[in-house]
Amino acid sequence: MLATSDVVAFAPATDLARARTFYERVLGLRVIDENAYAVVFDAHRTMLRVTAVAKVAHPGYTVLGWRVADLSKSVSGLVSLGVVFARYDGMEQDAQGVWTTPNGDHVAWFSDPDGNVLSLTEFR
Repeated sequence: MLATSDVVAFAPATDLARARTFYERVLGLRVIDENAYAVVFDAHRTMLRVTAVAKVAHPGYTVLGWRVADLSKSVSGLVSLGVVFARYDGMEQDAQGVWTTPNGDHVAWFSDPDGNVLSLTEFR
């Protein structure tokens, strides 16, 4: 029933101005709408609504992720903008914080200003 409908992604934020700065200036997403309840971004033709909340729950897993063509280049670019990539105990990660999955995909994780876990994946 929804196979031909577009997905809308959501991320919570306690401070929409701070979230807008991060998603727009650091991640490079274009703002398409903003109001008191949300900042809406164009995430490569997917609508991302960063929604105002009083408190962000931290589920401990990735809430948004991007497929990238060159993970090393993407990580380096974000690091140059102040993004810190996560390191997880028990996972073998390289110097950039990249983990190689058993099938050879590469993944790196970072957080937005509200602690939402975001990821970049280079599929093999």
